[in-house]
Parts: sequence; structure tokens; C-alpha cells
Amino acid sequence: MAGPRVLVYTRDGCGYCTAAKRLLSAKGVAFEERNASVDPAFRQEMMQASGRMTYPQIFIGATHVGGCDDLHDLEARGGLDPLLAGA
Repeated sequence: MAGPRVLVYTRDGCGYCTAAKRLLSAKGVAFEERNASVDPAFRQEMMQASGRMTYPQIFIGATHVGGCDDLHDLEARGGLDPLLAGA
């Protein structure tokens, strides 16, 4: 059973983007990456969806998780797995 859609807005040369993608990959999570360095329209889309200008911005289903630190904090609190499971 597939969990909710995971969307990560990134840009090239972003260490936080790399760290967030590394955590998701280590958990075996398939995610869609929208790289604003490849398509600048993704930056506007990200800012409209998140209200933030920093990278990465991570969405799991309808939930805006936030950035890399937010993702790692969620994992440390035990909240990432339930969110990924669709709970």
C-alpha cells in the first residue's frame, strides 16, 4: 500500500535539500522532487504553497512539513512514520 504523496522543492547546491532527501531515501520513501534550478516556475509554486522562500520545502500529503530541520525534528519526535503511513 502506497502512502501519501511526498513532494520536495529543492535547488542545486543546497546542503539542506541533500540532507532532507537523504533522510527520506534512507526510510525508503519515494518522493517527487521539484528542482527550481531546473524550472524557475517551481520557486513561485513553492512560495505560494508554503509561504516560505527557503529550500527545501517538504509536503507529505496535504501536510506542509516545512524544511530540512522540521523534517528531522518530526523524525526525532516519532511523527514522521505515522505521517508517511497516512495517519
